[in-house]
Amino acid sequence: MNPAVNPAVNPALLLLADSRLPAGGHAHSGGVEQAVTSGAVHDVPSLAGFLRGRLHTAGTVAAALTAAACACAAGPPPPEPAWGLLDAEVDARTAAPAQREASRTQGRLLLRVARRVWPSPVLEGLARAVPNPHHPIALGAAAHAAGATPEEAAMAAAYHAVGGAATAAVRLLGLDPVAVHGLLAGLAPDLAAVAGAARSGGDWESLPAHSSPALDLLAEQHARADVRLFIS
Repeated sequence: MNPAVNPAVNPALLLLADSRLPAGGHAHSGGVEQAVTSGAVHDVPSLAGFLRGRLHTAGTVAAALTAAACACAAGPPPPEPAWGLLDAEVDARTAAPAQREASRTQGRLLLRVARRVWPSPVLEGLARAVPNPHHPIALGAAAHAAGATPEEAAMAAAYHAVGGAATAAVRLLGLDPVAVHGLLAGLAPDLAAVAGAARSGGDWESLPAHSSPALDLLAEQHARADVRLFIS
């Protein structure tokens, strides 16, 4: 056996990070579509800078919130009364209205799929408490229902922050998919660092709140665009 291969990788993590999971993630570009329109992303090197910046801002915040949601789902106490409070923490860290809408759209769809794929009282409780949750909340709860740890949930969130954007860039610019996947492979140490740093304790107010004004502006410009391929 190759010693570099970890035989204990949770299969649920692969499912949660798979773009083929029918939760609507393929319809969101993570800001790449507007970045392409503006000219900020136009080739592989500019995409590399975009992905790295997205991972260490929005991706880091999402990973931490997802880990917190996964830990909350594990309890005790029963998580249902806390879901609204944790969802509000996501709201407080998502400045752009367009970003908040995109997060809730993805969260609602993921929760709907997860309730069928991984039936769980935790997911039913979340659906009752917050029918339209932010994506990190739905992802953390789904990860717990699937048997993943908070750190594994954080890894899924970190990968989601760059994986969808990378795929969107290939579609929008016709980039070499092998080169783009090479970028993702090169981000592996960063992904591991972001996931490893995601704390899953109950002190939610101290979770990361990194701002990304450029992504916020791109999201608002994209929401007002007359023609667009992606929802966000």
